[in-house]
Amino acid sequence: MPRNPADQLKTALLLIALAGLLAGLALWGQPAAPLAWQAATLPVLAALVVEILRSLARGEVGLDILAALSMSAALAFGEPLAASVVAVMYSGGTFLESFASARARAEMEALLTRVPRTATRHKDGALEDIPLDAIRPGDLLLIAQGATVPVDGTLASPMAMLDTSALTGEPLPRRLSQGQATMSGVTNAGEAFDLTATRAAADSTYAGILRMVQAAGAAKAPMARLADRWSLGFLGLSLAIAGAAWGLTGDPVRAVAVLVVATPCPLILAVPVALVAGLSRAAQLGVLIKGAAALEAMARIHTLILDKTGTLTEGRPQITAIHVLDGGDAAGVLRVAAALDQASTHPMAQAIVAEARARGLVLPLPEQVQEFAGEGVAGRVDGQDVLVGGEAFVAARTGRQLALAGVEPGAVTVSVAVGGKTAGRLVMADPLRKGVGPLLRHLREGGIARIVLATGDRAAVAARLTEGLGLTAVHADLTPAGKLALVAEERARGPVMMVGDGVNDAPALAAADVGVAMGARGAAASAEAADVVLLVDRLEPLAGGLTVARRARAIALQSVAAGIGLSLLGQVAAAFGLLSPVQGALAQEAIDVAVILNALRALRIKV
Repeated sequence: MPRNPADQLKTALLLIALAGLLAGLALWGQPAAPLAWQAATLPVLAALVVEILRSLARGEVGLDILAALSMSAALAFGEPLAASVVAVMYSGGTFLESFASARARAEMEALLTRVPRTATRHKDGALEDIPLDAIRPGDLLLIAQGATVPVDGTLASPMAMLDTSALTGEPLPRRLSQGQATMSGVTNAGEAFDLTATRAAADSTYAGILRMVQAAGAAKAPMARLADRWSLGFLGLSLAIAGAAWGLTGDPVRAVAVLVVATPCPLILAVPVALVAGLSRAAQLGVLIKGAAALEAMARIHTLILDKTGTLTEGRPQITAIHVLDGGDAAGVLRVAAALDQASTHPMAQAIVAEARARGLVLPLPEQVQEFAGEGVAGRVDGQDVLVGGEAFVAARTGRQLALAGVEPGAVTVSVAVGGKTAGRLVMADPLRKGVGPLLRHLREGGIARIVLATGDRAAVAARLTEGLGLTAVHADLTPAGKLALVAEERARGPVMMVGDGVNDAPALAAADVGVAMGARGAAASAEAADVVLLVDRLEPLAGGLTVARRARAIALQSVAAGIGLSLLGQVAAAFGLLSPVQGALAQEAIDVAVILNALRALRIKV
């Protein structure tokens, strides 16, 4: 159930309207029945008038005015049952809208993890946990393995391995030496290390990015409700019909009947029903859309901007080639390297082990393992001395330096030595996700006019990776501010969708018409800034989500058109005296049922 005060009020109004309508029907023919209907209508009418005044103060005119006029006129001219029916229909529509938003909020709270709010500081030879806002420049902090660096600082330990992909887009860990600067928001991919803070948390890189997210979100114009876009014309026509019926016949009850039939319940109800059904269908596909406005915006996307690391690519190192020397065996080189790396927690070591197991290789247990942080691992496998590590690490111990020919931009190499001789090397890179090419073609066929890459990685890496994909444009070496500027530039051409997973993507996600975050492994900041979260670590559901958005919006528009057409026919009948206000309310109920049944087709959208 909705939990914030505004949503709770909408729920209460619906319950009051329903209770009053049913109580009046139970008291049919008794003097208390009209009182029950009036008592149930007045709270809904009062809340509606307050909302209309707020909308008018913002310069907005919506179909809510018709609902208020019909309820007021029905009460004023002695038709409380008709007023009560309108109150139920109107409060039901607003409840459905709030229900969709509340459900999205609840699912997001269950999905997202929050950024740690504490840090560990050295003090008087001991460690203490302190809140982030208590960190001061000069504090010596302990950054545990796997922890996020909380503030900007300089490395106080001899060496550290950092996963900077969330900020820079570099998929492979970086090795930093003592005295080098590091930014907040990156992750410790190696052993624990000490960091000397150079800035307070509020002044650090991560906090600056979050401020950009807030500013970008505030600058994005809110979506108007789809039904309100029809409001002025429908409102004017309905008032004209009601005025003509009263003026030509002198019977105000005919005008009341016209207004009751004109009450835009099909629009107020059918549109949120279609969009909520679309939200549910998208969620079944692994696409969490945060509300009906985001679903509407998805249906109109012109340009798609994709981040590279973790979005277009897997976002983790994988073996792309194995080079062997002196007629060696590639599987054998991989086997001994993976066997030794079983003793290491380094992300690249874990990737090597995962690849070997995926190939079905049996890995013996290593012996006498010695790890040299940030450089490599030494030990014995099957009774032989084995070295696995960087080119310099292995060359220094074997006396043989391998040429780097044939290594593509952005790749790193891991040398392997067996029995004191270099046996080969493993080439590791962050490859494209499987099926990216067909997916991009499918998106173009679905109506996306421009597909653009935006990455913080190097231009050479981006160019090599996207070769043959037919992208409209490739932008590399982008900072978070650069991605934000790119979104603004592309929005001048049409509605923009931005897809990313890192902290550096969060401002652009917030600024885009629709921001899409990779929720399975992406940063919490990006998921919170986004309008849409992919619940699986794949891009394929995005195409299905776009199809659902387009079809749900089309169904909503069909319902709007049908509702307006049927309502106009009913208004004409009421103007000629063929429908009383109560009959008009019942006719409106029949129209509601028809358009809602049509709207529910969004639950069965095929992709």
